Amino acid sequence: MRYKLTFVVGLALGYVVGTRAGRERYEQMKKSAKDFAQNPAVRNAAESATQTGRQVAGKAAHLVGDKVGDRLPASVTDRVHALRGRAGANGKVDEDDWGTSNT
Repeated sequence: MRYKLTFVVGLALGYVVGTRAGRERYEQMKKSAKDFAQNPAVRNAAESATQTGRQVAGKAAHLVGDKVGDRLPASVTDRVHALRGRAGANGKVDEDDWGTSNT
């Protein structure tokens, strides 16, 4: 099914670009997509979805960490601690207690 969909999309794009007015239509679609992506409402929605995804992933990782406990290899634990130090999209380092030991 995925290959059929890819083929149909490629066929449609080839038709649009290949027609006499195709290049103009392509430029029009490109401009519309750019305008859509730069729309403040769309950008806010994308940022909100990103933040929500990070929060959900953090909670899920915390739950998995509680279930797995100390059975994680040291390389995974080191990688998690390295990721904690990265700054988020807002420029601040996101602090949480994930990966820390209460023992």
